[in-house]
Amino acid sequence: MDIFKNSARVATLSNGIRIVGECIPYFPSATVGVWIGAGSGLETPETNGLSHFIEHMLFKSTDNRSILEIAKEIDYLGGNVNAFTSKECTCYYAKVIEDHLPRVMALFSDILMCSRFDPEELERERGVILEEIAMSADTPDDTVLELLSEAYFGDHPLGLPILGLEKKIASVSREEILDFKSKNYRPDNIVISITGMFDFDAFTELCEKLFGGLRAPAHTASVPDMAEPAYKAIIKEKDIEQVHIAQAWPGVGHKDKRLYPLSVGCNLLGGGNASRLFQKIREEMGAAYSVYAYPSAYARLGSIVVYAATSPENAQTVSHALHEEIHRVVESLSQAEFEMSKEQMRVSFILGIENGFTRMSALGRGLLLNNQLQEPKEILDNMDAVTFEQVREEIERTFSGKYAAAAVGQNVENLLL
Repeated sequence: MDIFKNSARVATLSNGIRIVGECIPYFPSATVGVWIGAGSGLETPETNGLSHFIEHMLFKSTDNRSILEIAKEIDYLGGNVNAFTSKECTCYYAKVIEDHLPRVMALFSDILMCSRFDPEELERERGVILEEIAMSADTPDDTVLELLSEAYFGDHPLGLPILGLEKKIASVSREEILDFKSKNYRPDNIVISITGMFDFDAFTELCEKLFGGLRAPAHTASVPDMAEPAYKAIIKEKDIEQVHIAQAWPGVGHKDKRLYPLSVGCNLLGGGNASRLFQKIREEMGAAYSVYAYPSAYARLGSIVVYAATSPENAQTVSHALHEEIHRVVESLSQAEFEMSKEQMRVSFILGIENGFTRMSALGRGLLLNNQLQEPKEILDNMDAVTFEQVREEIERTFSGKYAAAAVGQNVENLLL
């Protein structure tokens, strides 16, 4: 079997829910995800945090199961059953043995279609989420990256925090949450993806039985275009041991072919131990333990993120060093580091597709957000086609202009970002 050839099949249920699956017979398990097109990047200031709130509430009793019964069912299934909310989607996923697929899909159907949103449980979970927001606020790398999103995207929905703001979560009503769920948890906004050991036809029939009765009012929500990034600088004074610095430079959406040379350039800047930022700031200067760069791509928008954490005493020096290395890359990109970065990415991708969750996510996210399936071979071909000149041009285009920045820590008001 050619592991680089995508043997995925797609089916559509009677109500419009799409099923995408890739049978991998040498996998001893199946990884399944129910993907919903709901996330903070599709919210408004009035609904911010509701995608994440709903994700929590779906595990808090249904018409058929109590909280304890849901917990026992998850334990019985073994493997891994969980959920997450991102900027563009919410995913409920599980890794189980094939024999347990009917039970885990019955559980997902129940929590998606029959959750009670019990008022008492809602108030308890409100407290849990407020604690999660507080915990995130005490995690400075989380905080600085959320501030960076706001600094780069400005008033665009992608600038909103995934968890929501404390004031909104503390006051949101049950009716607002149910209205948001009704508008977003609709058949045309759901994809069920699966990889591993399973029978596609039997799985599709099972999903029709369990999810085919879902109905929801017509509603359209999409990520709006952004004329130009906000390019703001946001700082937050906090009495912590380190200063956390983050910068966002112009990027592209994940359907843009420029993402490939941009990713190679970003990787050689701050993606590995031999990258420019790692070698300069950690190995040569000894000024940071954590320093890296990565592309952040959404449906039509994106950014290149640069991050470093250092002591307050070294913060100004590290901030300057980040810019020096960025401009040095623009001026002195070498063929050798280009080839090394490209090969590192190629090998990382190949090793990654051995993972069932990675493959399931690529199928589900790709069909939900881009309405397309991309074969692993196509991705590898696109990587192989990247040229030195393309990377040089993208690096120069990206890092020669304006950028957004954020910093969290002591005395950051004087930090030149």
